[in-house]
Amino acid sequence: MNTEACTAACALYKFNVCSAIRKKLRTTASDPREQILESIVQHVPARRTICRPNEWSDYVSSICSGWATSSVVLSDGRRQILSFLLPGDFISAMSIFEPVSGRLVEAVTDVTYRNHRRSDLQAIVMRHNDLFQMVTRACFQEKHQSDQLAVDLGRRTANERIARLILNLKEKLEARGMAQEGSMEFPLRHHHIADATGLTPVHVSKLLSQFRRERLIEIHNRSLTILDMAELRRIANMW
Repeated sequence: MNTEACTAACALYKFNVCSAIRKKLRTTASDPREQILESIVQHVPARRTICRPNEWSDYVSSICSGWATSSVVLSDGRRQILSFLLPGDFISAMSIFEPVSGRLVEAVTDVTYRNHRRSDLQAIVMRHNDLFQMVTRACFQEKHQSDQLAVDLGRRTANERIARLILNLKEKLEARGMAQEGSMEFPLRHHHIADATGLTPVHVSKLLSQFRRERLIEIHNRSLTILDMAELRRIANMW
């Protein structure tokens, strides 16, 4: 498939790198054949692996629909979720430059993702400064996420970690038009939250129950609603 078909496959096409590349190609390429960036669409059911840590790939993947996790897994099976991937996200921005991500990427829900050949993507990005800056910003955002995760695990309390996770997801979903008035899709299970915050599933369950009793949040049918935004932001130290 090519970028002309992206709108049909990507639920949030306008947030995807496909959009910026397609626009650039249409405005700069003189030959119609050069206006097409070939790509392949893949569909993966929930709880399946999308990418393995040491897997060499000639492709750069971006999420079109669904939720996925990007994590590092230890030899004994323990894992640390580094980020939750949503529509419009690269599996890793650094994958544009590196063929091995070093991360395990797994589908939380059914996922559709798009593979672009790395050499094609690199050629376009390196030719256009604005696209290069866009990719650079994505790399810096990943670095900022990693820095904040280090602070979460090293210094923030359990309450702060979970409150920050909820608020960060809300902001990310809002930017994609997937959350409104404090309500958002929330397909994560306790073990996902535990692996993202360095807690145990039991501890996560107790804290979420506490948040519900205090009328901070409501979780129902794979959706979460924030009932007291000010208090949740206070707990998260996100003023």
